[in-house]
Amino acid sequence: MTDIKPLNLESDSEPMVTPMVTPTKAKAKTKMAVWLGVLILLGVASGYGAFKFNQSKSPEKLGTGTEGKIEKGKTYGVKDEKAFPDSTEGKLESGGIDGEGSHHLAREGGVSQTVYLTSSVIDLDLFTGKQVKVWGQTFEAQKAGWLMDVGRLEVLE
Repeated sequence: MTDIKPLNLESDSEPMVTPMVTPTKAKAKTKMAVWLGVLILLGVASGYGAFKFNQSKSPEKLGTGTEGKIEKGKTYGVKDEKAFPDSTEGKLESGGIDGEGSHHLAREGGVSQTVYLTSSVIDLDLFTGKQVKVWGQTFEAQKAGWLMDVGRLEVLE
């Protein structure tokens, strides 16, 4: 027979309680960790797949046309006309000014009318020497009078 000890309610100390992990709780935690790992891997894999799919359909890959040549009258880059509000036209030439822009548009009116360009969407090197119309977003520049990020381009000549 076991001795039963009475509960001492007048003691200031709290009884020591240690949490006990039962085998079922441990299995549940392991199962949850495995599912979380699987979900993370699926997320990474689907993100990578979407990236690769979009990369093959991206404007810079399509920028050379179906036969690999630049076509007069064809528009390249982002199709949404409202995405890039500013536009101008001129002859596209390579080179920026003091580190601003990778290319520039030579326009009527001389050097003061030059627009310096960069593009996060289109490979401007493909259109060097062509008369083009560009749509983009104007940015503040330190040296260039007009600095534009080009998102859409139409070959005029």
